[in-house]
Amino acid sequence: MTAPEAESLRLRPAAPRQPAWRAQLPVVAVVALGGGAGAAARYAVSLWGTRPTGGFPWQTFLTNVTGCAVIGVFMVVVTEVLAAHRLVRPFFGTGVLGGFTTFSTYAVDIQRLVDTGHARTALAYLAATPLAALLAVWAAAAATRRVLIRRQR
Repeated sequence: MTAPEAESLRLRPAAPRQPAWRAQLPVVAVVALGGGAGAAARYAVSLWGTRPTGGFPWQTFLTNVTGCAVIGVFMVVVTEVLAAHRLVRPFFGTGVLGGFTTFSTYAVDIQRLVDTGHARTALAYLAATPLAALLAVWAAAAATRRVLIRRQR
């Protein structure tokens, strides 16, 4: 006969754990889907207008700044306002907006400007893009918070 305390301490066998990669599969899938959608949207934007050789790459600049502003709004909404599903942030934040913003093209644009003898434009673009992108995230997040706080009053 066992004591009541011993009976309550009996442990059940642990449920088998799934491999780590299997738990991450839905996240990888939604990032891939979102990234494809964001890249397609970025490509569509790149088709608007042309830029002369050596000119400031406004399309890429505006794409990156706009994408960063949307990231600022999105992160405030999903972290401070809504109880979003766990796959929303990877899909939209990492996938769609990561695919839409194009910092790899930013680097290629700088190299092209330098290679074609437009070092000043390249330097201006090199400095302006990260500054404008960070400012866009900050300003969009701050504006979103202000609007949402007004609505709550």
